[in-house]
Amino acid sequence: MTLSKKIFLLLILPALFINAAHSQTINWASLGKEQRHIAHAHAGFDYAFVYGVGYSRQLLSPIPILATIDFSTPVGNKVLDDFKTKIGGVADLCEFNNFHLSASVYGIYRRYENPMAVLQNFGSEFKGVFGFYQSKWFVAAEFGFDKAIVTHFEHSDAFKENYPEVKNGWYQPATGGNFSYGVQTGLSFDGVDALFRIGKVVTQDFKSSPTIPFYAEFGTNIKINR
Repeated sequence: MTLSKKIFLLLILPALFINAAHSQTINWASLGKEQRHIAHAHAGFDYAFVYGVGYSRQLLSPIPILATIDFSTPVGNKVLDDFKTKIGGVADLCEFNNFHLSASVYGIYRRYENPMAVLQNFGSEFKGVFGFYQSKWFVAAEFGFDKAIVTHFEHSDAFKENYPEVKNGWYQPATGGNFSYGVQTGLSFDGVDALFRIGKVVTQDFKSSPTIPFYAEFGTNIKINR
């Protein structure tokens, strides 16, 4: 492995695993058409302890669709040092005998800083969920893919002293991605969802994984009538 590849892996791998797993979780059977606004919060472990908040708006459409924005950051870090923002949507594609199939698509911006460099990354996330939903509870399986498309490196002066040949700038083509799969469940009552997700993360080549390759997350949705 060349020196440049070693440097690249040292810098990029931690950033790819930070906040890779969170996605909007919803009990479709308890979501009313009049509940146009949803505030959500989440906290859990995903390579690091992370927490986040977000907002979803239910669109006027033939099938239930939520437009969503989300912000998350690791616990203990300066908020603007390491964080992830997501914007996109999730749709309940079909329903049969209380079984629902939904899919989500998000655009992602990540920022990750360490003593060696500041990384800014643009990426995407795709996720499918299939499960059994009742008005008071649900359980479902999830499978997703989180892709880092392009990453900008701004190396520190200390790093440049040790590796003077390194250059700042955007690195293309795609820098990596993660598959995630797991289970999500929740309870619903009085316009509130209490949620839990657990699963595993692997890299797209299926040859490596983070030091702790599991994620777990608690969350809540507060659904507000228009």
